[in-house]
Amino acid sequence: MSTPKKPAPKKPASAKSGSKKPLVYGAVVVVAAGLLGFASYQATRPDDSSKDTSATGPAAEVSADPNEGVYPELAKLARRDADDKLAIGPADAPVVLIEYADFKCGYCGKFARDTEPELIEKYVKDGTLRIEWRNFPIFGEESENAARAAWAAGQQDRFWEFHGAAYAEGAKEKGFGKDRVKALAEEAGVKDLDRFMKDLDGDAARVAVKKDQEQGYGIGATSTPSFLINGRPIAGAQPDETFTRAIEAAAEQAQRTGAAGKAGEPAK
Repeated sequence: MSTPKKPAPKKPASAKSGSKKPLVYGAVVVVAAGLLGFASYQATRPDDSSKDTSATGPAAEVSADPNEGVYPELAKLARRDADDKLAIGPADAPVVLIEYADFKCGYCGKFARDTEPELIEKYVKDGTLRIEWRNFPIFGEESENAARAAWAAGQQDRFWEFHGAAYAEGAKEKGFGKDRVKALAEEAGVKDLDRFMKDLDGDAARVAVKKDQEQGYGIGATSTPSFLINGRPIAGAQPDETFTRAIEAAAEQAQRTGAAGKAGEPAK
């Protein structure tokens, strides 16, 4: 789990602070629920701020009770938009995994390379799981640049290909400057690179990234990667079994209650 090298520009909402700042989904109760979920998994600040000292954090336990540790208000953050270019899996899947991540985060890359492909193969392909990406750049200018580039690639239906290229072994060490993200877009098969570069610097990309980022801070996430699985907060690149248990518990609960598609009503 990675923490920013510098204090984040926007602090996560706090129930104690009495902040009146409206959240993108407009439910103050979500802040309290999210803080409860993430409080146990805050990453340790690095001793040397010049290095990315990622850590998985303590293993997250998934209770045998499928309702324990689950916050219904957080489940509503699933957009379930069939036209979402930064998502994979059916919009009406019984389980939605929301990932808040940064392309400069080492453990986000570990999850992308080691765990996510297995989840896609096992759960997305059979219609059980939908994965929704949220850009959550916390490492400064290059993180923001990579986030907007990923969004721009998505406008040409190449988000997941860009995601794979950006998270390839050794990719983040090369940085995410303008020339580099253009090269990644080309590697990802983005056809119109001129449009890609224009979209990258456009207002729409900045608005989309900011919306995702504010949602992440709004639920109390301060490090990457952070996840919600049908409203269950999980922080860090946890062992594969943590995700499989959470997904299977959520699928079982959805089947039991007939709640497939209902828990993830689009956030307002």
